[in-house]
Amino acid sequence: MNLRRTRAAARKEFLHILRDPISLIMALALPILMILLFGYALTLDVDRIPALFYDADRTPASRDLISRFELSRYFQVLGEADGYREIERSIDRNECMLGIVIPRDYARDLASGRNPQVQLLFDGSDSNTASIALAYAAGIIRPLADSLRSPVPAKAAGSRSVVDARLRVWYNSDLKSRNYIVPGLIALILMIIGALMTSLTLAREWEMGTMEQLLSTPLRPAEIALGKMSAYFVLGIVDMILTVVVGVLIFGVPLRGSILFLAFSGCLFLVGALFWGILVSALTRSQLVAYQLAMLSSFLPAFLLSGFVFAIENMPLPVQIVSHLFPTRYFVTILKGIFLRGVGIEVLFLEVGLLAAYAALIYLIVLRKLKQKVA
Repeated sequence: MNLRRTRAAARKEFLHILRDPISLIMALALPILMILLFGYALTLDVDRIPALFYDADRTPASRDLISRFELSRYFQVLGEADGYREIERSIDRNECMLGIVIPRDYARDLASGRNPQVQLLFDGSDSNTASIALAYAAGIIRPLADSLRSPVPAKAAGSRSVVDARLRVWYNSDLKSRNYIVPGLIALILMIIGALMTSLTLAREWEMGTMEQLLSTPLRPAEIALGKMSAYFVLGIVDMILTVVVGVLIFGVPLRGSILFLAFSGCLFLVGALFWGILVSALTRSQLVAYQLAMLSSFLPAFLLSGFVFAIENMPLPVQIVSHLFPTRYFVTILKGIFLRGVGIEVLFLEVGLLAAYAALIYLIVLRKLKQKVA
C-alpha cells in the first residue's frame, strides 16, 4: 500500500465533500438535531401520573392518605370522583391512569387497629408505566402501613434483629433516564451518520460513470477504501465532539471517565461504522438503494439491539445471541461505563477488543469486494 496514493484518494474525497455544502451541513447539523430531539423527547422518567380519588369515608384519616398522593411529585391528583363509573370513564378517555378508592370504614378500621383496605385501580394498557406507578403508590402506602403495626415488646425486641435498610444508588443517584439515554444516543448517532456518509461513496462513482476510471488507476483496493474512509473519518470526529459536548453541557450528563479513552474507543467504533457504509456502497450501484440499505442496517440494530433503550437481558435468548453481531452493543456499554461509572479499559477491554475485531473484519470484507470489482 502506497501512502501517497492513499492521501491522493482522501484528498479527492475531501474536495467532493467541500464542493457539496448541503451534504456537509447535513453531516454536521444532523447529529446535533438528533441528539436534541431524542434527548428531550425520549424519556423513561414516569412522574406526574394523573390520578382521581373516590373518598367514600370522608374523614380526616382518608384526607391524610389523599394528601400523601398530592404531595408526591410522582402523582398529579386531578380531583374527586363521584364513584367507580366516573373513574372508569376517565381511564377510558386517557384522562387518568390511577383511581384511588377509599372505602367507607377506612377510619374506623384504622382506629381499631385492623388493616384498612384501599383500592388502587390502574390503567394497564401501558404495562410498563402502570408497573412503575404501582411501585410509587406502594411506596406511599407502605410507611403508613408500617406505622400501624403494633410495637414489638421489649423482651422480644431484644431477641429479634431489626433490619435497617438504607438505600444508596450509585452512578445515577438522581435516577434520571436522561443520564442513561444520552450516552446511548451518541453511539446511535455515530453509527447512523458514519454508515450513511460512506454508503454513497462507491455508489456515486458507479452512477457518475467514474468508477471504471478509478479502477483503472494504480490505486489498490486498500488505498481506495482507506482514502475514502479517512475523508469521512474527520467529519465523524467532529460529529462525535459535537454530540459529547451537547450531552455534557446541555443535558448535564456526568463525564466521569477518561476523555482519552472515550476518544480512542469512539474512533475505533467510527472506523467500523464507516467501513460498514463502504461495504454497503460496494454491494450496490445505486445511491438510493445504498442509502436505504445503510439506514436499515445501522438504525434498526443500533436502536433495538444495543441496549440503548431496551435491556438486552430481558430479550429472548436468540435475540440476545444476534445482538452480539452488532458493534453498537459494545460501544453503548463502553459509553455508559465512561460517562456514568468512570471506568476505563481495565474493565472494558473485552468490548474494546470486539470493536477492533469488528472494524478489522469489515475492512477485510471491503477489500475482498473491491478486489472482485477490479478483477
